[in-house]
Amino acid sequence: HLISLSTPEHRILRKGSKRQSIAGENETFTYNVDYTSKMRRVKIPQVRMKEASNAGKKKGGGQDGTAAPRPIGENALPPLVEEERCYLVEAATVRIMKTLKQLKHTDLVAEVAKQLRVRFVPTPQFIKKRIEGLIERDYLERHENDHRLYLYVA
Repeated sequence: HLISLSTPEHRILRKGSKRQSIAGENETFTYNVDYTSKMRRVKIPQVRMKEASNAGKKKGGGQDGTAAPRPIGENALPPLVEEERCYLVEAATVRIMKTLKQLKHTDLVAEVAKQLRVRFVPTPQFIKKRIEGLIERDYLERHENDHRLYLYVA
């Protein structure tokens, strides 16, 4: 699990060797004192060993330091569009919750999708991920007894 903490996105730990995979039991990791994050809590996805060996290739791209071309597919969006959609979903969620104060998960997802369908159709998973981000940043919180109920934090 140490490799997850040393990916190019996070670099909480620094690896002793320059190789992208763990060489063996002699591999050393040191704490990166220069690491900072804007978030209070940082979610670090677990990386499997195959992904760990490709982690550097994803960010760095070609040999000359240029960015790697993104795969073209249904879900491939330019980073700016993806970021703008995150803001749109979060803004719509906060507006709805500010008005209604508390709402169940399914109702909130349906209302956010309804408000944003003019611009784009967000998936329920995408909306849920943005709701989790708002909970992390203390805009929303879950009800103590009913975990499916969200409360707006003023």
